[in-house]
Amino acid sequence: MTETHEDLRTITGRVKWFDPVKGFGFILDEADGPDILLHANVLRNFGQSSVADGAGIKVSVQSTPRGVQAVQVHDITPPTGESVAPIEDLGEADPAEIAALPLEPARVKWFDKIKGFGFANVFGRAEDVFIHIEVLRRSGFADLTPGEATCLRVIEGKRGRMAAQVVSWETAVRVAR
Repeated sequence: MTETHEDLRTITGRVKWFDPVKGFGFILDEADGPDILLHANVLRNFGQSSVADGAGIKVSVQSTPRGVQAVQVHDITPPTGESVAPIEDLGEADPAEIAALPLEPARVKWFDKIKGFGFANVFGRAEDVFIHIEVLRRSGFADLTPGEATCLRVIEGKRGRMAAQVVSWETAVRVAR
C-alpha cells in the first residue's frame, strides 16, 4: 500500500498499553474508533523508547489492511485523573514550580523498572541524577534505556540531585524553538 498524505488523519487518545520488549502497543481513540497500533519505531521517531499506560497521545494514523496504525507521534502527555501519593524527595513541589526549572540535557546511565529507579548523567556535571519510577511515569514514560538522550528538570533532594521531570530530547528541542 502506498502512503499518501491524503490517507493520514490526526487523532487524540490514550495509550491502552505499550510493551517496549514486544516493540508495540495500542492506543484507544477518544472518538471511540478502533484500537490503533503504535509501533516502537514510530515512538522512537518521536524521541521516546517507551510510553506510560494511560498517557495522552496525539498521532497521525492511516488505515491499512491490518487495521489502523500510528505513523507519527505529535504529542504525549502524562497520565491524568489518578490520585497519586506525593514523592518524598519532591516535597510539596508545585507542578508550575517544576515546569519553571531549566531543562538539563542528560543521558540515561541505567534504569531498572523492577527496582523502580535509575540514574542519568547531566552533560557537563560530574554527579549522577536520581530518577524515580513515579517521576518517570508522571512524565509520560514507562521505562528508559541506557544511553537514551533526555532532558531533566532537576531539584536538590535530601540525598542529592533528583529528576523532578523527564522530557524526551526531541520534545525539549521543539519546546526550545
